[in-house]
Amino acid sequence: MRTPFLMLAACCVAQFAMAQHDDSLTIRRFSNEVLDHSTAYENLRVLTKTIGGRLAGSPQMVKAEKWGEAALKAAGADKVYTQECKVPHWVRGEKEQARIISNRRDFVPPLNILALGNSVGTGPKGVTAPVLEIHSFEELEQKKDQVKGKIVFYNYPFNKKFVKTFYSYGDAVRFRGAGPSRASKYGAVAVIVRSMSHSTDNHPHTGSTRYNDSFPKIAAVAIGLQDADRLSKRIANDPSAKVFLRTTCQMLPDTIGHNVIGELKGSEFPDEYITVGGHLDSWDVCEGAHDDGAGCVQSIEILRAFKAAGIRPKRTLRVVLFANEENGVRGGAKYAELAKANNEKHLFALESDAGGFTPRGFIMEMKPEQRARIKSWLPLFLPYGLYDFDEPGGGVDITPLHNQLGTPMAELSPDSQRYFDYHHAVSDTFEAVNKRELELGAVGMGALVYLVDKYGL
Repeated sequence: MRTPFLMLAACCVAQFAMAQHDDSLTIRRFSNEVLDHSTAYENLRVLTKTIGGRLAGSPQMVKAEKWGEAALKAAGADKVYTQECKVPHWVRGEKEQARIISNRRDFVPPLNILALGNSVGTGPKGVTAPVLEIHSFEELEQKKDQVKGKIVFYNYPFNKKFVKTFYSYGDAVRFRGAGPSRASKYGAVAVIVRSMSHSTDNHPHTGSTRYNDSFPKIAAVAIGLQDADRLSKRIANDPSAKVFLRTTCQMLPDTIGHNVIGELKGSEFPDEYITVGGHLDSWDVCEGAHDDGAGCVQSIEILRAFKAAGIRPKRTLRVVLFANEENGVRGGAKYAELAKANNEKHLFALESDAGGFTPRGFIMEMKPEQRARIKSWLPLFLPYGLYDFDEPGGGVDITPLHNQLGTPMAELSPDSQRYFDYHHAVSDTFEAVNKRELELGAVGMGALVYLVDKYGL
């Protein structure tokens, strides 16, 4: 004879199994809708091919915002609106120039470079100076007496030993962010930074730098990997070698940008919010397909497929196309500021900003018991190839929401091996995105939103 406790336990197990079966069927219905009828790839084509690069403050930014409003309305959002925010207005100017100047009579092709975002220019005449190669900030301090009047060349490669390449990026990006001001402190006239990539091509990869106002602002550029190696060999073997560098970029006064938002109203708790999104801006030199057109269209697809599959969330689903992630994070900051000012209740925030590659799982920043709850749903994700739920982290644009309101956050974690081949480079185009991988990312994101909405955290 069964004891009451064993009977209760058996009943709970049966109910849990039945709930997981129902959830599995709902997620499959959502997945089938995405894989059969997705508009994400076509949305991405329109965004990248008819608008292209859309840096904050540019005319393309305005066009992208209008595209976002139209795409959310077409997806069936109950409400579409914008949030105004001030955004930086940096312009690249004329095409950058860099070449090696030497007493030798051999032909030296121009160096392939891009100005770093937010960088000042060299001035119309450019600068010509010897090059000091640096491999670490410790080496910079050791050689600080040699820096004055030089172009500092930070030649720090991606660490190949990291299997998850975002660790390589986190390790190397300090030279792009802080390198110019640290070199300027000791009198450098400009900075060249090895691109944040482990690709085999020679495309330079731009990205933001951050000046320390205590020191003069100097021009800063990224250099392609092949040319970085060529420059390193040349200055090692040619004492007469100098580099001529010319950029005309400048920072203009702040201008107006907008977060673009679409909502699917919750059926039971309309005043509780689940945010899902990506950033609408991209660097000017590329189409911004992986970074972050993919995240925007995946987020829109979740809303569209929920409606098409008859999945009505209990909480209000808010799709946010954030403004100005690349060189300011002003959109994410404004979203969190208004959420706090309006005393909104945010249950969860999810972002996609790691490319449109095959999804592997999610990185998450939340309480241990909340992570444990999400990990308990692992059997529901395994049929779609998602298994990695252990890494910490979250999207840049939703971090202000997490910091100010304590909102649990997560970011889609696709396979990262190819991401930094394209990141911030001219090669980040529509053609670099695989339709199937893009759609599977939307499936994984939608499944997580569905489960968090149903069960909470």
